[in-house]
Amino acid sequence: MDVLRSSEAREALLAALKGVDRLVLLGDTVELRHGPAREALSVAEPILSSIGEALGKGREVVIVPGNHDHALLRPWLARRSLDGAAPIGLQSDLPLGDDELLGKIGAVLGPAEVRAVYPGVWVRPDVYAIHGHYGDRHNTVPIMERLGAGLMRKVVREPAGGPRATEDYEGTHGPMYAWIDAVAQTFGSDHTFGMGSFQVRAWRALSAPGAGGRPARIRRTGLRLGFPALVAALNRIGFGPLHADVSGPELRRAALRAFGEVVARLGVDARHVIFGHTHRAGPLPSDDAAEWLAPTGSEMVNSGSWVNEPGFVGPDPSDSPYRPGFSVLVDDSAPPQLVNLLD
Repeated sequence: MDVLRSSEAREALLAALKGVDRLVLLGDTVELRHGPAREALSVAEPILSSIGEALGKGREVVIVPGNHDHALLRPWLARRSLDGAAPIGLQSDLPLGDDELLGKIGAVLGPAEVRAVYPGVWVRPDVYAIHGHYGDRHNTVPIMERLGAGLMRKVVREPAGGPRATEDYEGTHGPMYAWIDAVAQTFGSDHTFGMGSFQVRAWRALSAPGAGGRPARIRRTGLRLGFPALVAALNRIGFGPLHADVSGPELRRAALRAFGEVVARLGVDARHVIFGHTHRAGPLPSDDAAEWLAPTGSEMVNSGSWVNEPGFVGPDPSDSPYRPGFSVLVDDSAPPQLVNLLD
């Protein structure tokens, strides 16, 4: 699914880096959920090394961990719990320890200057960038991590009224991420369940008009009929609010509402907020710009992803918002510009 092992895609990215002073890798830089870290590093090292060489000395790479590489944070979070450190806030610097995974990734990215921050980075005084995984806490579509966050909410104590700071979101999401990471590291890729692919298959069964034989149609009809009842049951036991609408437009709208909620709750005072996570790039020319405004008035931009998920991209990827290769270009003063480097 990752496209950067393709020489054509990698060359397009490296060519685009020629005029870049700072590259922000906005989460899920390495895939730590589908197997042991050594396997992820062996795949990522040659690609990260070529990125570092293309940038060279005097230019910067900023690593912002997401949910699929949340394990990069674990040593730092453990030290913080012992030290009684100051609040994480909107941007905290992470040490690149030589003997830790984050430090190994930083070393591979040399000779570029490397730093790591969490949960986000101020790209410009009016532009803030964050991976966006905290939005899963507020999503009304019952995706797997939304259900996991709903479960953790029953186990841990959130502040009255819900999360209001980075630590609150980490308290709900962190244990869920730790469990998923532990399964991947302990049992390897043969035993992990590939949540992303599972969710795509479920979404297709629920929302797409099916082809195939009669048994497949019967199973799909049964799933569609039972799904609203399942969602209603989850709402009754306190996992909600969740909605049974899983259409393509609602996936987009629900994710935008959820991320806008995060922007408001964290108090992000920025004209523009860049995020990724949902893999759905935007706003695109055909999108309703009003949907991409946070409750605070911030203009939201999604940087898309660099994986190819055929279930979402569809048979004609040329105009799909889920096609790989999107990036957001930020200069000194203009609004962030969404481009696709592989078109």
